[in-house]
Amino acid sequence: MGTESHQYFWRRSYRSYYRGESAGAGSVLQHIVANGGNTQPPLFRAVMTSSTFLPSQYNYSDPIPEMLYSEVVSQTSCTSSADTLSCLRNANTSVLETINTNFNLNGFFGTFVFVPVVDGTFIVERPSVTIGKGQLNGEVLLAVTNTFEGTDFVESNWSANISEYVTTLFPDFGPAQAAGAAQQYGSTGTALEQAIGAMGESIFICPTYYLLQAFGSRSWKGEFAIPPGVHAEDVPYYFTSQNPAYNNTQFITAFSQSFIAVVQSLNPNAKFDGSNITPLWNAWSANNTEMLFNETEAGAPVVQTTTTDDALLQRCAFWNSVSAYTSQ
Repeated sequence: MGTESHQYFWRRSYRSYYRGESAGAGSVLQHIVANGGNTQPPLFRAVMTSSTFLPSQYNYSDPIPEMLYSEVVSQTSCTSSADTLSCLRNANTSVLETINTNFNLNGFFGTFVFVPVVDGTFIVERPSVTIGKGQLNGEVLLAVTNTFEGTDFVESNWSANISEYVTTLFPDFGPAQAAGAAQQYGSTGTALEQAIGAMGESIFICPTYYLLQAFGSRSWKGEFAIPPGVHAEDVPYYFTSQNPAYNNTQFITAFSQSFIAVVQSLNPNAKFDGSNITPLWNAWSANNTEMLFNETEAGAPVVQTTTTDDALLQRCAFWNSVSAYTSQ
């Protein structure tokens, strides 16, 4: 599901929004930081992300993108061309599709080989650097993550230690960064659980908190926890024609209408349906408040406020501190 991208853009002269899920949310993040966070004229006011995707984003001329480019040029027989880029643009589509598929199949499990780069113009620097400066495109943010974002992106039989996992996931990691990850995740369960945590938090969950911290009092955070709570499990609750597993009207109304409220009023608290059971939703900056969307064992909807786990925020601070090595 990591390659599944849902993006929506709607604009009027006085109100606009941009929403994305997974890779689509990654696109939203790119537009938030585009042009150093100062795109003119502004394209949108509200941004909404579900499972924000921020993989390693190298400079376009770094060794890894250059190696990938050269290999694609070679496999398309464009090596001898005076203009290799023009040659690639004119290459047979089916050949390019096959190359893309093979590259991703041969990549480290759960990663995507061809991802955005820093071009120096549209994306002027690593996204986490721009986010840290706090100058961002967009006025308000509604961000949702799923409880276990990393589960589907780690091989179920993974048994090596966390240091080996993170140095494979992030090739620029040295001993110090690997040791830091081991300190953060070494006591969080089995080797598989540690890897799932590192994958999900470094690439999906923590980038969401970077955005929340940057937007401050203009941001709201939700957690989708309906079991199993894995990546993209929330999609049927926006698009109910996909038959959500927990088909509870109260839950679906509360969850989906939060996004509609932001579209209409730039605030998830602007209810327009008396049956909506969502309580007051404070901004994330108010004591790290989040809205939990879950169900009880008996099947009753759970829509209530909670607080971000301090240990999670500590792990996210670690990932932010090593972002130069993750190239995020």
